[in-house]
Amino acid sequence: MKSMVDPLRLIHHTYPNWHVLDHGACRGTQGVDSPFQRSLSFRPNTMRVTAILRFALLVLASLTVAVSAGCLPADTPEPEPGDFANPQRVTIQGYNDHAMEPFVSRDGQYLFFNNSNDPSVDTNLHWAERIDDLTFQYKGEIGGVNTTKLEGVASMDTNGVFYFVSTRSYDETFSTIYRGTFANGTVSGIELAPGVSTAVPLIVNFDAEISSDGQTLYFVESRFSASGQPQTADILIATWDGSAFVRDSNSAAIMKEVNTSKNLEYAPAISSSGLELFFTRLNGTDAALYVATRTDTSSPFGAPKKITAATGFVEGPTLSPDENSLYYHKREGSLFVIYRVTRP
Repeated sequence: MKSMVDPLRLIHHTYPNWHVLDHGACRGTQGVDSPFQRSLSFRPNTMRVTAILRFALLVLASLTVAVSAGCLPADTPEPEPGDFANPQRVTIQGYNDHAMEPFVSRDGQYLFFNNSNDPSVDTNLHWAERIDDLTFQYKGEIGGVNTTKLEGVASMDTNGVFYFVSTRSYDETFSTIYRGTFANGTVSGIELAPGVSTAVPLIVNFDAEISSDGQTLYFVESRFSASGQPQTADILIATWDGSAFVRDSNSAAIMKEVNTSKNLEYAPAISSSGLELFFTRLNGTDAALYVATRTDTSSPFGAPKKITAATGFVEGPTLSPDENSLYYHKREGSLFVIYRVTRP
């Protein structure tokens, strides 16, 4: 289905015979002749084909505020990376459809998102301008980027180089990650992001985020069975060499604590320092947000911690420019909407 590309997002539009139940439970259709009969869909009913992924609990210590100084007592532990609180729904004025796979531009002025990635829907990229942290004004579909195939999962570096997922050429190229230049609501100079795809049938890249400096791409790679069932979904890394992306040969080691064999990991979001990685984990039908940290950019990420403040079926995290807020999409009833949690 079309969407900002969760593992399931891209799956639905790439493998239309693969269905998602309750935005997370997967079911294959019998008698599938080809997993590429129709365009790719993304996560388990989220806009990036709707997504997937896992579980871990954080226990937060009580915080006591010093009355005299209005500060925390000396023995109060420092907040940990997974410590977010105060979930609040985001309003997109002038828009009332599904909003998934959010991405906040590095200057904080724009919100990019896609509508539903359901296979029956034309999944497209949209944009809105910031009014305040919880309110954006809808500006419409992003110009120059949408087709009748699935387009979703936007991200952008500080220079306006815009990345997204599309199934427009998968039947010919077995590739899905595109890039172009964003300006004034339109993307121009669109091309496949060179060097990312292995161009192998049944291998699908359905999620990606570019680092703020444009030098590192965090992307998802999923292997499918011939019947359209996802076998794996892992987060990998590629670096820009000046003309193309080169896959990091240490990706497996760097992501050892993040990627699992029994769950699907997708929808990566990286901090400007490269030291915090936010992502979605699908464990059965439970999609949750996690964060993993490291001490330097050459070291592996540590064991992830669940962001417990983001409750329900949630996917597609993205950081605010100051990195004190985390935006994501959440299923409320039959609608996907955008929420925000903040660091304490």
